[in-house]
Formats: sequence, C-alpha cells, structure tokens
Amino acid sequence: MASHPVSKLTEEQYLAIERAAEFRSEFVDGETFARAAVSISHLRIQGNLLGEVYKASRGSAFEPFGSDSRVRVSSQAYVYPDVTVVCGEQQPIDEHDDLLTNPVAIFEVLSPSTEKYDRGLKFQLYRSIDSLSDYVLVKQKQVRVEQFTRYADGGTWTFRDYQGPDEELKIDSIGVAIPLRRIYDRVSIPPATA
Repeated sequence: MASHPVSKLTEEQYLAIERAAEFRSEFVDGETFARAAVSISHLRIQGNLLGEVYKASRGSAFEPFGSDSRVRVSSQAYVYPDVTVVCGEQQPIDEHDDLLTNPVAIFEVLSPSTEKYDRGLKFQLYRSIDSLSDYVLVKQKQVRVEQFTRYADGGTWTFRDYQGPDEELKIDSIGVAIPLRRIYDRVSIPPATA
C-alpha cells in the first residue's frame, strides 16, 4: 500500500490561515503548532515583564509587545513569544501590519508543556535572528531567570542565572534593569523541597 505524503504549508498559506483563525498557532518548517494554554502565574509574570519593560522604555526607541504579537523568524518560522522588544520601524513583508521583524530582546515564561521547546528548537530559531541580542527565560514555580546575551561577534552567547528576589535582571541592549521581585509580583512560589 502506498503512503500518502503529508503536504506542508507554505508561508503564504500559513499567514492566510493564521490571520483568519480564532486561535493562534506557531509555524515551523511547513507545520503549525497550537499555542498551549497558560496558568494565572504565567499571565502574571508575563504582565509584570511587559509592564516593567514598557515603563523603562518610555521615551526610547524600544517598544515592547505582548504574546499576541507574531514574530517572523524566517519564511519558514513564525512564533509568538511572551514578550518581544523591538527597536525602530518594522520591515513589512506584505500589506498587513501584523508582524514583528526586528526583535532585540525576547522573553519566554517557561511552562511544563513548553520548556523543552523554549530551550531547544525555539532558542535555535531565535539565534538565527540577526537583530536579537537577549533571550530571557523565566521560571514560574521558582524565582529563577536565565538570560542569554549575544556578543557583538554574532555567534557567541553568554549565560547569566538570577535566583534571588533582590537580584536585578539587567538587559543592556534595551537599557532595562528589573528586580526579580517585580517580575514575580503577586505570583505564589511554592516552597523549595529538599
């Protein structure tokens, strides 16, 4: 019995479907992936990040966007980060005004269902974006923020691990410093187990 190959979507097909869809999906190499539902803690952390970055970037060339903002990684990849910070005007690829093309910093709040993807394939995709300087991962169930910063050489990334509520996440590329206690404001963190 002959197998039937699964046809993959083109960039144009994905965008047409996505723009008409009620629910958002990411697109990687011709396949779509529905976005996972998130917890209240996830939403609080995301809102706190967006608010802090917005306040810190007022009057600058930087602009933060929330999780409904689609980022074009390439013609083969579109994603929805939790928070995206861009600098300057967008470079439209068509007549629609619904894509971010030049992220400088991207934040992902880690969920049990997405952590492997956020750390693996998604970070691999993000590293291919020339404008990206910082990738920040934020845990939900413990006070922990991991920051990856690209060197000017374009290929080298450094890692910084923040674990205390009084530590300050510093993102030089966008001129932002956020105490972790503000990122986790109103978020219940379970006690650590030995």
